Amino acid sequence: MENSSNFWDALCDSAKRPFAVELDSPAGPDVTKFMAGARELREHGAELITVADCPMGRVRADAGLMACKLRRELGMESLPHMSCRDRNWIAVQSLLFGFVAEGIENMLLVTGDPVPPEYREEARGVYHFHSRELLRRVRELGLPLRLFAALNVNARNFDMELKLAREKEENGAVGFLTQPVLTQRALDNLRKARGELNGKLLGGILPIVSGRNAVYLQREVHGVIVDDAIVARYEGADREQGEALALEISLAAARQMHELVDGYYLMTPFGRTGLVCRIMDAIRNPQREAEDFARIDATSP
Repeated sequence: MENSSNFWDALCDSAKRPFAVELDSPAGPDVTKFMAGARELREHGAELITVADCPMGRVRADAGLMACKLRRELGMESLPHMSCRDRNWIAVQSLLFGFVAEGIENMLLVTGDPVPPEYREEARGVYHFHSRELLRRVRELGLPLRLFAALNVNARNFDMELKLAREKEENGAVGFLTQPVLTQRALDNLRKARGELNGKLLGGILPIVSGRNAVYLQREVHGVIVDDAIVARYEGADREQGEALALEISLAAARQMHELVDGYYLMTPFGRTGLVCRIMDAIRNPQREAEDFARIDATSP
C-alpha cells in the first residue's frame, strides 16, 4: 500500500521497536478519560493506539469511531480492531469505506469474543465468517489498509495456531499482535513464530497490577496464561507494590522478547496509562530502568 505511516516505517526498521498501546474505549459516550489517556501515551512515545472491538463481548464505544477521533483531534495513528461477531459483510464494507475516507490506515481483524451469557436474550453473535475469511474478503476490496491479525502464543496446540497464522498471511495479514508473554512456553512459541512467519510481530505485554488481577487472568481470560510463580509474587502486595511488580515483570518480558519481535504491544490495565508510560520510558531509557528497579527493591513484598 502507498500511504505513509511512521509506525509502519519504525516496525520495518530493525534498529527500532515501536510501541503499539491498547487503550479501551469508554463504556459510554464520555470520551474525556480516553482522550486524556491517549495524549499521555503519545507524550511518552506510543507510536500507535490500538482499540479493541467490544472486548469480552461487552459494549464499548465503537473502536473505529474512536480511531477516527484520535486521528482528527490528536493526529495519532491507530489500529482499530474489527471482529466477526457483530456484523455481516454489508455492515463490514460500509464501515471500512467510511474508515478509509477518514484516513484510517491499519485494521486488526479478529474472530472476536462470544456474546456473554447475560446478554444473549437481547443479542446474538453474527459470525458469518472467521478472521481468515474476513482478511481475504477485505484484502480483495483493494482498500489502502494494512491488515493485522492476532497470534495466540499461549495456544495449547501452537502448531495449529501457526498453521492458522500462515493462512492469515496468505489472506493478507502483514503483521501479528500476540497474546501476553507471561510464561516460558509463550516465549518459546514466540521464538517458533519468528522462525516460521513472514509478518511483523508485536510482542504482547500485559502489566499485572494485583494478586486478584493475576488470579483472574490465569483462571478466567481465554488466551492468557500466567505463570504460577508470577501469581505467587503478588500475594499480599498493595497497589504500589503491585505496580512495582508489574513494571519489573513487563520489563523482563520486553528484554526476553527483544530479538524476537519488531515492536511491542502493551495492554493498558484498568485505564492505568501512567503505568504503561513508566514501562515505555524504562524500556527506552536504561538509566530510568535502573532507577525503577531500585524502587522495586525497596517496595516489593
